[in-house]
Amino acid sequence: MSDQTTPQPSLSLTARLEALLFVAPGSVTPAQLASAMDIPASDVEKGLAALEVEYSQRGLRLQRHYGRVQLTTAPEMAQSVEKFLGLEAANRLSRAALETLAIIAYQQPVTRPGIDAVRGVNSDGVLKSLLSKGLVQEVGRAERPGRPILYSTTPDFLQHFGLNSLTELPPLNPPGGNGEAETTPGELLKT
Repeated sequence: MSDQTTPQPSLSLTARLEALLFVAPGSVTPAQLASAMDIPASDVEKGLAALEVEYSQRGLRLQRHYGRVQLTTAPEMAQSVEKFLGLEAANRLSRAALETLAIIAYQQPVTRPGIDAVRGVNSDGVLKSLLSKGLVQEVGRAERPGRPILYSTTPDFLQHFGLNSLTELPPLNPPGGNGEAETTPGELLKT
């Protein structure tokens, strides 16, 4: 085998980013991508923005979560992908799980007592289920007596609900605000 490498055709920035995102085992930071390609992070951000526009009409999307980015399938393809992978029955969430997820999504980071206060019932079992499904994660402990665990959503949460970032969550209508009906947390995340 020769030590010489065959010259590769020059690929565009978006093509190189796409290749790295495709092989990444999970979400990555723009800094990781910049380091792998030996280019400034600002160039990576420009390339990611171009990919987002390009993917808006295709079967893939860029998902952003807490400064990380990941290549995912388009939310419009969720049913077909679930059917293809045989995941249809496994992805259904109970009303309690949807309610708990909505509370975490809108108030994160939040403690279990904080969740229980909104729901009015103990959330231990639901939280264990959501943790095992990878939809929520422990992100630290609150700086108060007892140091309760803080929970937040994960990139899998975004993927499950077809969101690219938390900013795409529907607005929460407070009771009595603008004369509109109150939206319950579970109703916000129904798929």
